[in-house]
Amino acid sequence: MDKAELLRLDREHVWHPCTQQKDHETLPPIPIARGEGPYLIDVDGRRYIDGVSSWWVNLFGHNHPRLNRALNDQAGRIAHHIFAGFTHEPAVELSARLCALAPNGLNKVFFSDNGSAAVEVALKMSFQFWQQSGRPEKTRFVSLSDAYHGETLGALSVGGCDLYREVYRPILLDGFRVQGPDCFRCPYGRNRQSCDIECFEAMERLVSEKHDEIAAIIIEPLIQGAAGMRIYPAGYLRRLRELCDRFAVHYIADEIAVGFGRTGRLFANEHAGVSPDLMCLSKGITGGYLPLAVTLATDEIYQAFYDDYVSMKAFLHSHSYTGNPLACALAVEVLNIFEQERVIESLHEPMALLESWAPRFEALPNVGEFRRGGMVAAVELVQEKETKTPFPWQERRGLCVYRSALARGALLRPLGNVVYFMPPLNTPLSILEELLGIAYDAIVETTAASR
Repeated sequence: MDKAELLRLDREHVWHPCTQQKDHETLPPIPIARGEGPYLIDVDGRRYIDGVSSWWVNLFGHNHPRLNRALNDQAGRIAHHIFAGFTHEPAVELSARLCALAPNGLNKVFFSDNGSAAVEVALKMSFQFWQQSGRPEKTRFVSLSDAYHGETLGALSVGGCDLYREVYRPILLDGFRVQGPDCFRCPYGRNRQSCDIECFEAMERLVSEKHDEIAAIIIEPLIQGAAGMRIYPAGYLRRLRELCDRFAVHYIADEIAVGFGRTGRLFANEHAGVSPDLMCLSKGITGGYLPLAVTLATDEIYQAFYDDYVSMKAFLHSHSYTGNPLACALAVEVLNIFEQERVIESLHEPMALLESWAPRFEALPNVGEFRRGGMVAAVELVQEKETKTPFPWQERRGLCVYRSALARGALLRPLGNVVYFMPPLNTPLSILEELLGIAYDAIVETTAASR
């Protein structure tokens, strides 16, 4: 199929995600033919550095030989089979290894097929746990302002980004939303390196007053992704764990975006030395090859569902592709790569390179902050530096940066006024440097008209 016909058929029949389709009248989608390491390559042979890991899923680059081999090997045995009443080696091995690597106490693994589903599973597990544990009044969930946990209805209910949820508000669950940490615009005038986590006061006050109604608190540990890569201290997680223990509330950790090395450790909770009651994983779990998600749970939660069938306590949740063998085999190989290639240990140089660009970006008149958490970095654009006044959202500065970066050979997909970097973990330093340079030039071009 030639490019013109591909785009014609796309325009007639395809509804793209998270897109105002009318934009494609002036900015058609780019037809990708193949991938190679950190690059996406279009049908014309043009290369784009994948600076966002194709929506945060690609850990080790495209067309990875080890992952290709793992996929082919498993496909030669079986691609999929029913997981109720049956099992297979990749799922069992993956479960055992995840439990060994995860924060202490997470000993059970429930499979689903995407991040939103993993969150739905966690919410339902927590709710049903309390129903079956003599606390039926604990039915509500607490989440942070500007949180993002997915786009199915349960996940949207515990989200805080009105851009995604406002239109659906009448059909969402009724929960509690607490003002989350915003270290760039800290209302206490503190900074994330030396604060006393004053912003936790709102959470503590709510839970102290409403804990009898609360089943669980769900948060994105350390980095609130869709909120603009808001990065906050690990001390917040320690205080949250203590609060949940004090008032018998579950802590649900949504590590879908931040797990598997993104924060510089395998899991974000490791930075705080705490264990959640439920932990959701997806995105990078298969290295960006196939959909897979898991929800890890403690033995205590698992035991609340373990009984004779007639008790009707089973967790009756399922997906057709639960425990897909192809995806599980890939996930096992992802763990092999982490272990055998010492991936976490290798991140020191790229993290230092990201950090080294902070002064250069922050010297720009329309950059309010450069922030970094592990292998994730973000540049927040502002209209006025001293007051941290944002550009009006209607100006779509992020889209301007996106277009400028594409023209220079990089895929950046800013979040409003925030340009962020979440490249594959093994991106060569020279290409990472090139990506940062492209972003810098795109920001200079995009903000020049505002001065």
